[in-house]
Amino acid sequence: MSDEKPVKATAKKSAPAKSAPEAPKGDRLQKILAAAGIASRRKAEEIILEGRVQVNGTTITDLGTRHDATKDHIRVDGKLLKGPEQQRYYMLNKPRGYVTTLNDPQKRPTVMQLMIQQKSGPHGDNVRLYPVGRLDYLSEGLLLMTNDGDLANALSKAATGVEKTYLVKVSGVPAPSGLDQIRRGIMIDRGRLDEVRSGRRDRIITAPAKLELVRGGDNPWYELTLTEGRNRQLRKMFEEIGHHVEKIRRIGYGALRLDVPPGEFRELTLGEVMALDRASKGKKVVPKKTLPEFAQLKAPVKKKPSGPGRRTFASKTKPTRRAS
Repeated sequence: MSDEKPVKATAKKSAPAKSAPEAPKGDRLQKILAAAGIASRRKAEEIILEGRVQVNGTTITDLGTRHDATKDHIRVDGKLLKGPEQQRYYMLNKPRGYVTTLNDPQKRPTVMQLMIQQKSGPHGDNVRLYPVGRLDYLSEGLLLMTNDGDLANALSKAATGVEKTYLVKVSGVPAPSGLDQIRRGIMIDRGRLDEVRSGRRDRIITAPAKLELVRGGDNPWYELTLTEGRNRQLRKMFEEIGHHVEKIRRIGYGALRLDVPPGEFRELTLGEVMALDRASKGKKVVPKKTLPEFAQLKAPVKKKPSGPGRRTFASKTKPTRRAS
């Protein structure tokens, strides 16, 4: 008979569960540089890869690192970052003959030249502004300018459905059936007008649009509201129904309506910025019912009367001097 004592079974202790790794804190370095006005995010990435950025004394060449701009000492080319720029928001009335870009290789006038006062920006604080979306060289009207990259990107996404309203002058009178095509959605070329991909034209159907006649005549004006902004979209839509677009003026963006003279700008109010933020999130915004002066068509110039009923004046001649 064995005198061994029975051994009590003990439950195995389970290993402590591993806690999930903490998500990295702070913002990506390229975003911090862009917010400080150093350069665009894409250009900031190049600056980092070139080894021109130091964080707390260490040179950073990895684009994935995150940092806290309020705590870390960040230097670019040896100069200490002063923190993010104050965010600015402007409405500019772009005239015809200006390009919506920061620099133009063809040396044409740019919208940035309209925003500069004494080479120090509209507030004298050298903020780096850039346009939200585009208006082509021959188009005019409401253009948003800001240094808030997050809001600019959100507003530019077609999925948000931000409404943009235009006055469009057309050569010739379109047929009602053609206008209905535009209202329902019309097939146009994607990309540039002369672009061909894989040996064929790349076509896409536009989203439904609001369209109504503003002024009739041989070359009528229409008010047209879109929720997207493809390359030269308005011109392509009317060309598909056989009509050339002579003039385009953007008069509305979300709840904003154009209220500054051509070539001039003003800073947006806090309420207007909040309305843009709501629109960027797909929420409904309502513009003012009364259109400002610069969002309206000017009254047509009346032709001066001619013929028998018009008074004419003989040209003045110097009197001849009598001989004494």
